[in-house]
Amino acid sequence: MRSNELGRTGLSVSRLGYGAAPIGFLDTGPDQIGRLLNVLLDRGVTLIDTAAAYRGSEAAIGEAVCSRRSEFTLVSKCGMGDEGLPGEPWSPERLTATIDRSLERLKTDHLDVCLLHSCDLETLQKGDAIGALVAAREAGKIRFAGYSGDNSAAVWAAARPDIAVIETSVNLCDQANLRTVLPVCRAHQTGFIAKRPIANAAWKSPQSQKGMYKDYASEYHRRFERMGLSPADLGYSGHPEVEWPEIALKFTLAHPGVHSAICGTTSTTNAEANVAAIEKNPLREQVVKKLMDAFDTAEAADDQTPWVGRT
Repeated sequence: MRSNELGRTGLSVSRLGYGAAPIGFLDTGPDQIGRLLNVLLDRGVTLIDTAAAYRGSEAAIGEAVCSRRSEFTLVSKCGMGDEGLPGEPWSPERLTATIDRSLERLKTDHLDVCLLHSCDLETLQKGDAIGALVAAREAGKIRFAGYSGDNSAAVWAAARPDIAVIETSVNLCDQANLRTVLPVCRAHQTGFIAKRPIANAAWKSPQSQKGMYKDYASEYHRRFERMGLSPADLGYSGHPEVEWPEIALKFTLAHPGVHSAICGTTSTTNAEANVAAIEKNPLREQVVKKLMDAFDTAEAADDQTPWVGRT
């Protein structure tokens, strides 16, 4: 699989990464997690993204693939899912304790990237949270500090010298960060990881989604319906359940400066399909433009505007 350098970090990451939220939130068994992660690593996926807040995800990754630690870039997040640890929320004491716990759970001595998990702009600008990541970097616990979030907070973070990586929402139903965050990352050579690249399967009814994703995907589904496109409109044969995941993933990766797109799944079949999609030709420019135009038109006609990045 083709790789990109993750901005100025120099880390080489596969264009398709794995987002590990579902294996925690959907109560996936350890045998399935092991099969899934090993299949992805075998197919050349070299970025695994998790978080302290993804219930059980860090520990599951540690158990499943700690023996293959040298084969992938490991990203985790701190600042959420840390209740009960010492210190106040977003304090250096709390963030340091979270990072230490993540290292233990993941069975590793360092994170390649640690991201602040969606704190607001005011918290970022105070400096203590970023300072905690800098201290962790200087202690060798993490290699690079970053921020996971959207909109104005991500724009501000992307220009900070101590923030080397941004993880933000980009997909066919969530294009605001392409206009605001991505140009700042490109200007500062900040690594750019796209989360939610297939829009949480927005073409499906929310009621058909599993667990927490029934609510989580509802706004994307609403936007998708208002955009009013079918695969046939984009020159495909018209089999939505098969074609939309490929179209969506390739749309996210069509934009220069997007270094990796992290897809979450509990299914090895879906994981293999995502890998296959990445290996095909990119979307044609006219298809990318049609998806961007449909977003702009639907956003302008919607009372619930603007369509900002979904944190």
